[in-house]
Amino acid sequence: MSEKVIEISGVNPVELYGVNESKLSVIRSYFPKLKVIARGDILKAIGDDIEISLFEQKIGLMMQHLLKYKQLTENNIERLMDEEETKEGSKTLKHDDETIVFGNGGLIVKAKTANQRKLVKESEKNDLVFAIGPAGTGKTYTAVALAVRALKNKEVKRIILTRPAVESGENLGFLPGDLKEKLDPYMQPLYDGLRDMIPAEKLAEMLESGVIQIAPLAFMRGRTLDKCFVILDEAQNATESQLKMFLTRMGKSAKFILTGDPTQIDLPKRQPSGLIQALAVLKGVKDISMITFDEKDVIRHKLVKAIIGAYKTVEE
Repeated sequence: MSEKVIEISGVNPVELYGVNESKLSVIRSYFPKLKVIARGDILKAIGDDIEISLFEQKIGLMMQHLLKYKQLTENNIERLMDEEETKEGSKTLKHDDETIVFGNGGLIVKAKTANQRKLVKESEKNDLVFAIGPAGTGKTYTAVALAVRALKNKEVKRIILTRPAVESGENLGFLPGDLKEKLDPYMQPLYDGLRDMIPAEKLAEMLESGVIQIAPLAFMRGRTLDKCFVILDEAQNATESQLKMFLTRMGKSAKFILTGDPTQIDLPKRQPSGLIQALAVLKGVKDISMITFDEKDVIRHKLVKAIIGAYKTVEE
């Protein structure tokens, strides 16, 4: 058994260890055979030589990350722990089946639930996928991650994100600002995902050039969407004619994912949901996947899962 003293220099030890050593606990979990003791700017590791050497290397990577980015999150730690040294000395990332894309600041975007993993696999297999279920299950976020991955891998030339613009019965003409300012509140969930996965300057450039397009569903009419990864979010609020129009925009080299929650329809009472019709009409059609998310897939606050379960009981 060996002992190694590592001096934490150039960074604030609290930034590395976390409040109440919360980050250090995550680091320790990767080295269960080591005894790790923190005393101010001194870290002591006790155990096997090989384990100690790897531990020292990882601590060095985390200090470098802190110096460069001025922050170290648990996601950053996970990513740095997944880095390997190649024979040439450069670093590579170990990919696992659940990692979809690497985002900003070392963020690792993974499929976290069984149905998210199913969405990833079905999207790889089929060009048209319906992801149906309640809010908070990561349907849209996972779909956006898949689109970003496809763009980075040059599998598609563009990402197109769309949703019905008027979910609350408001007319866009009565809202202040130009068209973009009117639409942005409706498109915010899509922007949020993109901002996690693409650096701000690069994202602005992609939006400006049209490599990434975010537009209301009505703007899809008359277009042929080829070599695109297209996501229709909040599909339950598309009318029957709108959804049929959208589905028939599909080009030869396109990927479509539709996300929606049939229990959260905001259309007028006498206006049927196009999503409900599409699920019935297209059920069983070859090369179309339909995935149903439920409360077990909720990754928001634990109360969201309880709320969905409670409402489900009342509705049944």
